[in-house]
Amino acid sequence: MISFPNAKINLGLHITEKRPDGFHNLETVFFPVGWCDAVEFAEADEFSFSTSGISITADPESNLVVKAYRLLQKDFDLPKLKIHLHKQIPFGAGLGGGSSDAAFMLKLLNKSFKLGLEENKLLQYAAILGSDCPFFILNKPVFATGRGEIMRETSVSLNGMFILLVKPPVEVSTVKAYQLVVPQKSTISLPELLSLPVQEWNGKVVNQFEQSVFQQYPLLEVVKVKLYDLGAVYASMSGSGSCIFGLFNEIPKQYKSLFPSPFLIFGQQIEIH
Repeated sequence: MISFPNAKINLGLHITEKRPDGFHNLETVFFPVGWCDAVEFAEADEFSFSTSGISITADPESNLVVKAYRLLQKDFDLPKLKIHLHKQIPFGAGLGGGSSDAAFMLKLLNKSFKLGLEENKLLQYAAILGSDCPFFILNKPVFATGRGEIMRETSVSLNGMFILLVKPPVEVSTVKAYQLVVPQKSTISLPELLSLPVQEWNGKVVNQFEQSVFQQYPLLEVVKVKLYDLGAVYASMSGSGSCIFGLFNEIPKQYKSLFPSPFLIFGQQIEIH
């Protein structure tokens, strides 16, 4: 069985307060995009986990795909599997690649072995694996609060626009980004700001991580400026970085020459039904 976990971007990101448990409350819109990994498995005599694509050197048991398998294995009689992950969504980019891999693994196991898990139960399992994981169970635009696990549908639509994602050769530590950010409640709610035309988002729909992360990694701000120079109507960092995305009314010309290797880029005409 094979599945293709996709990435996400954040449309606005407000860090509203630090919680007593050490986490932070936030407000954001999670929006799925088509930059994908691939995860597949087959039954085997012995468990194994292999990877290709972007290099992964960590212990397999620390990978969220394996953690998703182990989590369901505690409650269900799952067979031993040969699992392979082809990694294309970059690390340290704010795109939720690892969370997506985990959530899609949960859904794939549920479907393949007819576990009968309803969406609400899958959401509960996903929340154990990480704050962003529940979003990828739904995998549609949502307004998220709490740690990101409290979600409701949103009417935000980017259909017909072209999105360009640029990942510079920089990885941003999520832990460090949260240490440096200053929580601040917005005077205008994010859903209200996002109800404005996209052409009016610049300077209003903000990612509060940008101020401190750009100070640490000036290259990211350079990329954002380049996207506006290319004709983006809106550009922002996703999550805690380091991926910067731009929204365009039409496909920008010669954008690939502006971001040569080792930059990673992905472009997509947006259509979400």
